[in-house]
Amino acid sequence: MSPASDHALMARALRLAARGLYTCDPNPRVGCVLVRDGEVIGEGWHQRAGLPHAERIALDAAGGRARGATAYVTLEPCCHHGRTPPCTDALMESGVARVVAAMEDPNPLVAGNGINALRAAGVEVQVGLLEREARALNPGFVKRMTAGLPYVRVKLAASLDGRTAMASGESQWISSPAARRDVQRLRARSSAILTGVGTLLADNPSLNVRLATEELPGVESGAEVRQPVRVIVDSRLRTPASARMLSLPGQTLIACIEQDPSRAGALEAAGARVYPCPESGGGVDLESLLRYLAREELNEVLVEAGPTLAGALLQAGLVDELILYLAPHLMGDAGRGLFRLPGLDRMDQRLALQVQDLRMVGPDLRVTAVPQLRMAEALP
Repeated sequence: MSPASDHALMARALRLAARGLYTCDPNPRVGCVLVRDGEVIGEGWHQRAGLPHAERIALDAAGGRARGATAYVTLEPCCHHGRTPPCTDALMESGVARVVAAMEDPNPLVAGNGINALRAAGVEVQVGLLEREARALNPGFVKRMTAGLPYVRVKLAASLDGRTAMASGESQWISSPAARRDVQRLRARSSAILTGVGTLLADNPSLNVRLATEELPGVESGAEVRQPVRVIVDSRLRTPASARMLSLPGQTLIACIEQDPSRAGALEAAGARVYPCPESGGGVDLESLLRYLAREELNEVLVEAGPTLAGALLQAGLVDELILYLAPHLMGDAGRGLFRLPGLDRMDQRLALQVQDLRMVGPDLRVTAVPQLRMAEALP
């Protein structure tokens, strides 16, 4: 195959992998395309944990025609027994002659071993085609496997003058219906939604996905939409047992430092899971909490919180991405700001951001940015 053909076929495999965006958590999103003599003879994508992997679906579709074919896979084929058998075995047994993988699997159980097994069996293997795009499809899985942390997105909605609520606390609705629907898709792809007890007490939010399956590509019509785990940072266990989210489908985890068996028991009886965290600065140690969420196999965490928690995560270097919806109106200088960032007194202490994407969502501007170094460290 020519380099251009390889590129096009891997791009096709990536589009297939993206169909698992809302369904295959905690597994990575993976697509596979099988080609022989320039013809696509089988393709597949990983739909849910426990179901066949993309390679096996593509091989089943190809049948005996897989012998001598090339497999384009967005992630190194697995070589260990998990919920399903190794994909390397299936590829070798089928007689596939060549495997093109976009990236090495960061899972320590694989991490190049799948590639080595294929090469040892005489299969030609190429790695690295469209690797950046493949990594972008699985940021949480990659970070969990390499750093023991989930990928953290902070979502905020603000007016053009940077206000997230009026001075009275009123905040509904800053953003447009189109922006709020966009947030629903962010929730649907996330493993967990993180908020603070202050937001819970002020707004009594549901923090659930409220989209029909028809609005989520790759989700079977009529299937139950996966609900992310709701996580409340509540150092003193102030969450009321009557909180709306406790009565909704899905799990709610309350992270605290207060050891009060009576309050914890009432919350657990209402459906919550109470997790005592290490303490830091008088509150929940946020890094310890995130590491616990990673151990629970939660890949992507969406933060929907007020300026105190959002600012604390940012200053602790725990935020991977900011998504800011800017609505075309002004709310005045007395309104609530985006982040509480104490200790920033000089221009060289500013937190630098790199804007990755700008686009209109309805009448609102959506800004996607990643935190960088402090300005003093970023300057030459």
